[in-house]
Amino acid sequence: MNSPRAAEAATLIAENVRRVIHGKPELVRLTVAGLLAEGHLLIEDVPGLGKTTLARCLARSIGGRWSRIQFTPDLLPSDITGVTVYHQRDERFTFHPGAVFANVVVADEINRGTPKTQSALLEVMSERRVTVDGETHEVPRPFLVVATQNPIEMEGTYRLPEAQLDRFLMRLSVGYPDLDSEVRVVMGDPAGESDDLPAVVDIATVREAIAEVRALHVDRAVAEYAVRLAAATREHAAVRYGASVRGSIALVRTAQALAAIDGRAFVTPDDIKDVAVPVLAHRLVLTPEAELNLRGTEEIVAEVLTSTSAPMASAGR
Repeated sequence: MNSPRAAEAATLIAENVRRVIHGKPELVRLTVAGLLAEGHLLIEDVPGLGKTTLARCLARSIGGRWSRIQFTPDLLPSDITGVTVYHQRDERFTFHPGAVFANVVVADEINRGTPKTQSALLEVMSERRVTVDGETHEVPRPFLVVATQNPIEMEGTYRLPEAQLDRFLMRLSVGYPDLDSEVRVVMGDPAGESDDLPAVVDIATVREAIAEVRALHVDRAVAEYAVRLAAATREHAAVRYGASVRGSIALVRTAQALAAIDGRAFVTPDDIKDVAVPVLAHRLVLTPEAELNLRGTEEIVAEVLTSTSAPMASAGR
């Protein structure tokens, strides 16, 4: 048995995105995995490396509604969630949906918004519904937030609290392109712009692929390995707060997505290893001593991977 629907959809989406995003195959692969796991993505890097372009390419590649929110200090929570307006002619209140009512929401420079506005988006990310004036409104499914942020050291930003970072399935970094890829961008590669990308799958196909990923077999030994990795971060000497149970769940779901992308109907320990850093690193809070010694959370996750024994790869069922 394999995962034909998810693998086919993932291939189509990845190839479409790579028409614009050059030289970053692993980044594109993990972004598509986030979509199939229906988990939210945080893309963090310095300005000008294509974070927003990547998010827009993913949004345009699926057949569904998408929206973009430019976070600024004067953005209001109601701009995100929506507002109830009284129409005097009809003598009734009507809910006007905000930008969050879309299948893919691109939250651009999320750390430029105030904490109150950030919280409005992060609540919808967790609940996948909005409550305004006592009435609950479900957002479309699938629902994926692709948030971008600049490094927190840059001026005019508000740091995302660690507890809220836990809402993101993965934190990814674009990084600088290689020489050939940057030359292609500078010379205006005719392969396409993000605004010109067509949808290569429809929303029904994406839903089927997500359901297929959720049903993909995970051996108990592999699930235990994911839990032991998360638990090891909590016991590391350089970590004040380790990965939560949500982190363990995210490890398994992202690994399921990678297995489906590869056309397999079961998860291997290598799938868990492949996603450990992007899934776990942003969930760790280091001790003051570790921060003074300039230790990074990615380094800690790498140490945990080395010190935690993995089970033998199990065969699919």
